[in-house]
Amino acid sequence: MNTAQLYIKMKMMEEVAATQVAWILLYVQEGIAEAWKDNLLDELAKGELEVESAEQLFAKIRNNFGEISEKERKIEQLRTIEQGGRTYDKYVQEFKKVTKGSSYEGRPLIEEFKRGLNRAIRRKLAKAEEPPTTIGEWQERVVRLDRNQRQRRVCWRGMWHAQGEIHNQEGEDHIGEKGDK
Repeated sequence: MNTAQLYIKMKMMEEVAATQVAWILLYVQEGIAEAWKDNLLDELAKGELEVESAEQLFAKIRNNFGEISEKERKIEQLRTIEQGGRTYDKYVQEFKKVTKGSSYEGRPLIEEFKRGLNRAIRRKLAKAEEPPTTIGEWQERVVRLDRNQRQRRVCWRGMWHAQGEIHNQEGEDHIGEKGDK
């Protein structure tokens, strides 16, 4: 928040308050903050609330969230990160990034990692003959499974493509034979 306040003072002083407020709200993202922003925007649209300056918006943010430390922000990100449509590789890298500075380690860190994984892979690893026991093992196995699945898909596509060419060639030969007769 300090960075945003400094930027507004240095670069956006000439801008109207509405532009400053809109710029600030662009950076209110993820988790609870994004839900809060959506509610604020609804209230503004309905005329139930007015924000007349950037400083007034900063005061509202402080009233709702207090001064959030970097550690608290990292914990919030860690508790809300999910794989979603990302590859496992990308999820692992983003998880590692969020983990730094969160003070999570050991079992709680593993549980947050597992919680964010898509259900199918989480079940598959939990049912493994030797399930992973450390965060490193979980991350390594997830990435390995992802790469294996992608390689299998490429192989299957290659086989289907090759079979399609064989069928086309056979069909062309057959058609050619009929045409010759």
